[in-house]
Amino acid sequence: MARTLRTKSETGIYHVMMRGVNHQIIFEQPSDYSRFQELLGQFANPKDELNCPQPPRCSFYAYCLMPNHVHLLIKEESEDLSSVVKRISAAYALYFNKKHERCGHLFQDRFKSEPVNDAAYFFTLLRYIHQNPMAAGLSKDVISYPWSSWREYESLQMVCESICKTRHVLKRMTLDELRGLVNEPLAKSVRILDYDKSNCFASDDEVREYLLDTYGLRTPADILLLSKDRREEILRSAKDFGASIRQLERMTGVGFSIIRRA
Repeated sequence: MARTLRTKSETGIYHVMMRGVNHQIIFEQPSDYSRFQELLGQFANPKDELNCPQPPRCSFYAYCLMPNHVHLLIKEESEDLSSVVKRISAAYALYFNKKHERCGHLFQDRFKSEPVNDAAYFFTLLRYIHQNPMAAGLSKDVISYPWSSWREYESLQMVCESICKTRHVLKRMTLDELRGLVNEPLAKSVRILDYDKSNCFASDDEVREYLLDTYGLRTPADILLLSKDRREEILRSAKDFGASIRQLERMTGVGFSIIRRA
């Protein structure tokens, strides 16, 4: 079946979502998040062999790196959207596979995107992207999450050169106004293109209840008493349910690499 053509943005701005294949964790350590940020910076602020600035391949207005997916608010510049996203994903997958001794695809084959054609939706997405960690229970507020672009807006953490065009945004709205907007929770009725709910990780209590009720375990650590095949079956099921690898490692005592391969 032929793939549906992407809807072209009138402004050149898109909301892009990249997800790990089969809900695969794509950031396992802080250095992984940092490497992805470096790649974004290389596309936003490219340099030649003599370290001289070159025209940007794309521009970013916001990003959020979640454990198994990425949100970008991106504008096409010297390269088209598909080329930029494919090059970023290929470069990161090469780094990740080598570092973590894995092979094969890291990202879902085709990234999702939607055009951003007006200022109202642009600012809705700016809120949504920065609120992602709160919605997933990974931080208590926007500023606490270290792997999004909000700290660039607050100027509390700069990653080499600024990745995002924060000044462009702040010409339209003061930082105080933007801060108030970004920290105001979006109504659940607001519809934004996203992956399905299974992208959000389950809490420890939810994972524990799932393991005990579904497999009759007394505690999650009882999985260590089971046969290798049965253990791997349960681990696969728990990951599909929404448990992260680090979460399962902590709760069951099974090694990280074993859970990742299951």
